[in-house]
Amino acid sequence: MPAGYGSTFVAGAGDERGQRRAPSTADDAGVIEVDGLTKRYGRTVAVDDLSFTVLPGRVTGFLGPNGAGKSTTMRMILDLDRPTAGRVLVAGQPYRTFAEPLRQVGALLEARSVHGGRRGHHHLRWLAQTNRIPTARVDEVLELVGLAGVRRKRVKGFSLGMGQRLGIAAALLGDPPVLLFDEPVNGLDPEGIVWLRTMLKDLAAAGRTVLVSSHLMSEMALTAAHLVVIGRGRLLADTTVEQFIADHSGSQVRVTTPEPDRLRAVLAGEGIQVTDNDDGALAAHGVDAARVGELVAAHGVVVHEIGQRSASLEEAFVRMTAGEVEFREGT
Repeated sequence: MPAGYGSTFVAGAGDERGQRRAPSTADDAGVIEVDGLTKRYGRTVAVDDLSFTVLPGRVTGFLGPNGAGKSTTMRMILDLDRPTAGRVLVAGQPYRTFAEPLRQVGALLEARSVHGGRRGHHHLRWLAQTNRIPTARVDEVLELVGLAGVRRKRVKGFSLGMGQRLGIAAALLGDPPVLLFDEPVNGLDPEGIVWLRTMLKDLAAAGRTVLVSSHLMSEMALTAAHLVVIGRGRLLADTTVEQFIADHSGSQVRVTTPEPDRLRAVLAGEGIQVTDNDDGALAAHGVDAARVGELVAAHGVVVHEIGQRSASLEEAFVRMTAGEVEFREGT
């Protein structure tokens, strides 16, 4: 494991503030509890009686269409916005009660919210000093995110990807047990995306609580083990990635054959729905590949290929949230 996110530190035993870390129990350590959370802006309901729990030890993907309330929910977890109703607890208490919050929760919400005249190293040192984090930790996280070579470069000269890495470094600075990331792959090149994916999974494997919001479904399919999906501020799903795809995929069996009419008749005779794919293959719905193979053999139909196809996470997500999209093309 790279140096940085496997390390821990505490303030000296003689320092009173160093002993004021958040109390927690084995049951709630690192757990994020969202309970009946509601946020209204006038007549607009951004978050609507939302409840879910984020557990340690796995990457939880936080998904939803634009306008679903994801960013508002994350801001309320961090006490940047006050809820109209409901509450959020992190490790059993509100975020605002942490004496040194960077040691408890690391967050990347808006990576470009750093004064452009600051140097990357100085920005992190300032954050470290506000939470009594050893200065040596700054160099550790800069090395971890690949910015050690530009540590004295002014932030206004950073590329989008470099700014994103600096935001990730800030989230990791306090070596916290809870991590929140909003669109963390923005600006990262393919190598950077693989690096981030590996790091997030390693953090979760080490027992951290990791909540990641992203619109990149292909990346969430590779990174997340669990999903919380919301639409128009309401909870739509709280389940594993595999179960979500199974529940909303509409899996099908793809068959290529020189006898499409015969195969349609055979499958229709068994009550199996058949549609045409754009590439000329047939798609059998509501059945598995083994059953199609048995029917093909029993009726002597010539086939060139039979394969089970399940929908991607993106397809399942689009299917489930079709009625929850706030903005549509052409509207």
